[in-house]
Amino acid sequence: MSELTLLILRIGFLVLLWFFIFAIVYALRSDLFGAPVRRLKGDSGAPQVVTPQSPAPAPAAPRPSQAAAPPYTGPAITPSGGALPSAGGGGAARSLVITSGVASGTAITLDEDLVTIGRSSDSTLVIVDEYTSTHHARLARTGEQWILTDLDSTNGTRLDGARVTASVPVPPFTPVTIGTTTFELRP
Repeated sequence: MSELTLLILRIGFLVLLWFFIFAIVYALRSDLFGAPVRRLKGDSGAPQVVTPQSPAPAPAAPRPSQAAAPPYTGPAITPSGGALPSAGGGGAARSLVITSGVASGTAITLDEDLVTIGRSSDSTLVIVDEYTSTHHARLARTGEQWILTDLDSTNGTRLDGARVTASVPVPPFTPVTIGTTTFELRP
């Protein structure tokens, strides 16, 4: 073999070797951090995407429970004659509001009976966060109530600070934490 042929074979082998190295690095990066997902403008059927690159909207209005009110120790005065409403207050939750995290203040209308949450692009709510699993949790509507199920995620799901180990109902205005994102269901 001539030296020129040998040099071309060496360079070709080196290029092929670097191609495989870059392919391996790309596969490891997407496994560790997830593939980048972007939401298309005007695409209502696309999943809601929460990414560190997306600008944070204006903060949400404070919850009714956060309003400063003087403590009242007398009997409850209600139209029902003293019976207090349940935690739901206004009926079934119709929206999911992100209260802390990258997309704090974002509200998502709950049109479907099943909401999947995770890093996967096929999730209803995509959270690009290193502490969120690919298929992290699921919210399912049963009648007027939403049921939260952790899908064996690595870092877990928390409902009002307590780790979710089984399917649990989610009352409105109760914080649910997945990774570094916290959201609430609101009527």
